[in-house]
Amino acid sequence: MAAVEIDVKYVAHLARISLTPDEETKLAAQLGGILGYIEKLKELDITGVEPTAHAVPLVNVTRADEIRPSLPHDDALRNAPAQAGGLFIVPKIVE
Repeated sequence: MAAVEIDVKYVAHLARISLTPDEETKLAAQLGGILGYIEKLKELDITGVEPTAHAVPLVNVTRADEIRPSLPHDDALRNAPAQAGGLFIVPKIVE
């Protein structure tokens, strides 16, 4: 358990968080449990199982990239509060 406790302190240092001794003990126990589950998973026979990036196949849900007519320039500027020379006039935000 001492090696896990060192890892908790190191990770806390990398995350730039300070932990109380009680929190370190609690996180060390949780990390030990997680590592125990990983060791349990290593016991599985996975010969013949292909590696996958996702458990289920992903489908692209975006629309097809095709040329379509866009909004006419005059329609885009119709409701603009201020315009000049065919452009939107906006308040200056950089000083």
